[in-house]
Amino acid sequence: MSDRNQLLKDAFVSKVLSGNLPSLSQHQAPENAGLSHADVVDLFETQVLSRHLDLHSRVMQKKGQSFYTIGSSGHEGNAACAKAFRLDDMAFLHYRSGAFVIQRSKKVPGQTPIYDMLLSFAASKDDPISGGRHKVLGSKTLFIPPQTSTIASHLPKAMGTAFSIDLAKRLAFESELPKDGIVVCSFGDASQNHSTAQGAINSAAWASFQSLPMPIVFICEDNGIGISTSTPTGWVEANYKNRAGLVYLTCDGLNLIDTYQTSLKAAKIAREKRCPVFLHIKLVRLLGHAGSDAEFVYRKPSEIEAIEHQDPLLHSAALLLENHILDKEQIVKIYQQAATRIENIAERVITKPRLTSAEDVMASLLPASVESGITKHTNNLSTEERSRFFAHEKHNLSKKQHLAKLINWTLMDLMAKHNDIVMLGEDIARKGGVYNVTAKLHERFGQNRVLNTLLDEQSILGGAIGLAHNGFLPIPEIQFLAYVHNAEDQIRGEAATLSFFSNRQYTNPMVIRIAGLAYQKGFGGHFHNDNSFAVFRDIPGVVLACPSNGKDAVEMLRSSVRLAKEEQKVVVFLEPIALYMTKDLHQEGDGLWTYIYPEPKPEIEQAVNLQITTYGTGKDVCILTYGNGYFLSRQAEKILADNSIRCRVVDLRWLAPLDEKGILAQVALCDQVLIVDECRQTGSISEALMALLVEAQLASKPIERICAQDSFIPLGSAAYEVLPSCQEIVDKVTTMVKNTAKSSERNKDRK
Repeated sequence: MSDRNQLLKDAFVSKVLSGNLPSLSQHQAPENAGLSHADVVDLFETQVLSRHLDLHSRVMQKKGQSFYTIGSSGHEGNAACAKAFRLDDMAFLHYRSGAFVIQRSKKVPGQTPIYDMLLSFAASKDDPISGGRHKVLGSKTLFIPPQTSTIASHLPKAMGTAFSIDLAKRLAFESELPKDGIVVCSFGDASQNHSTAQGAINSAAWASFQSLPMPIVFICEDNGIGISTSTPTGWVEANYKNRAGLVYLTCDGLNLIDTYQTSLKAAKIAREKRCPVFLHIKLVRLLGHAGSDAEFVYRKPSEIEAIEHQDPLLHSAALLLENHILDKEQIVKIYQQAATRIENIAERVITKPRLTSAEDVMASLLPASVESGITKHTNNLSTEERSRFFAHEKHNLSKKQHLAKLINWTLMDLMAKHNDIVMLGEDIARKGGVYNVTAKLHERFGQNRVLNTLLDEQSILGGAIGLAHNGFLPIPEIQFLAYVHNAEDQIRGEAATLSFFSNRQYTNPMVIRIAGLAYQKGFGGHFHNDNSFAVFRDIPGVVLACPSNGKDAVEMLRSSVRLAKEEQKVVVFLEPIALYMTKDLHQEGDGLWTYIYPEPKPEIEQAVNLQITTYGTGKDVCILTYGNGYFLSRQAEKILADNSIRCRVVDLRWLAPLDEKGILAQVALCDQVLIVDECRQTGSISEALMALLVEAQLASKPIERICAQDSFIPLGSAAYEVLPSCQEIVDKVTTMVKNTAKSSERNKDRK
């Protein structure tokens, strides 16, 4: 089988010298498009460098020196896009944007994109963007956050970033991006079919349709195929040409002049009209999807050859010749010198060190702390100013309140103190959320800080990531835990990976509020009684909080904001719906599940506390639990105490990371351990707790667990048949204590 890479490489030289070049789609003098002859040569050089990087990455891969061969061949026309946009127009790029990055780097003196990209190919720890963790296209200096997605999961955050620019203007907020900036976001024709792309584009158009500024250019680089699946002819244009709220432009991506002119037009429309533009660039894909992709399996040789004849480098050569900018020999010289240059640099790159330890790899998992984080965008409110925010509650502040009300007041205080906080979610504005947890916040802080979104969790979370890119601290709300599964990749694949794949250069701090868990008296079935949060627990670096009561919720929500602002963390704040309005613990009217609102303390006194809390000092059984399980265990503890069984109940509170030291200390004081986990037995946190106790060599103590059944939650009273109950806890502990007593008696008899 012939080496397609070498054939394509050699074909350029032979076709240029023989004059066997494709016909140009238009014949326009570069100067009429605002390009000098030097500009055209510069763009061509960028295209050539990008091509030879692709070609050489495959040579390196065969030698075991490179580990990523999805390239930009066929898409090199996006160099003209890069030239048309400003340096500070933040760009969210897909993986075929090598030429874009090279061209943009020319806007900043001293950049070394060839060396940097080769370091990335070789997974060298000297790679300036990811530190050897992935082949990514990105640069803090060039306003290009790195993307690792192979689909379109970067589109929602690009949309959110675009929205944040004019939001900052409306709020007179000191943002990271310029007030007249726009966002650039590229993706392929296959990716535009993905739900993340559809949702992001729809959200942008939805906002624009309502005259909300959304300055973004969506660049769909249409090469007509997704790996091996062809895109129907006309499909992309038919979908977007007449889309409400969206300006559609198209150009020939093989023609530098047309691409540059149309990109300039797109930038102008987005910048001046502050609306989304869909720039449809038609081009080709060369060398298959990646180095491992055997293109001949699904494309005929004649088809491959016909596509290769439409090589954008050949089109650019024809443009240079037609306009008498360069002759054939000069074109070939540029091409060959670029190849030699890249080969020489690669020889140096392969000697550079790689990551050689788990510590090295994981060094960027957690974002770098920001010393000024808690004070940045923070107001020092006077007593009178704060009182104005709580004017509607002044008679209630001294009274004990339930969980939902205390969360509401905490959000009120936090938003008053930190003007970088923006909340977004479904129905959270005037309605105050499904459970009234965000009531009055819209009234107090306005529609620019408490935002109703459309019904799309991917856009809510992606929008939050985008807001964080521009200096905001977003607090998105997911209406129900079950709904987050529609969009979990925005947390797993985007938010949580940004620090890791940018070597801590980029972060997207946020606090994601999610109403969830079960025990809602059978209401709503499993969509409103989702008792599984396992999806969050295996995401490196994400903090997972779950308060069981209002007093803890206040402290934990304040700590969550500090973690986001100071340590740039992604925090998931899971709120047990069934406990939102709960007031009583043991009997009606006892009010034991209500608390006085703890007034905010000065920041210096308000340290982050990621520890467990413990109720009781009993030593018979240590009950490890959280959320609704803590409420039920507290009920059980009293019943057991009345029967002379003494327990202590540990509220885990922070489910990731676990307070392992605190847990082990409490377990060590007790004779036995019972884990009460309201989530399903398989994949629940009880498994992690069991492993913790075994690895700490505490398994000599009797250890039991009560979990929900491996079942979805049904409607009505049947819901309680698959969930732990107070009586089940009482029965289990009673049996454990009796069995221990019997065992002790048997041991005495043997002696």
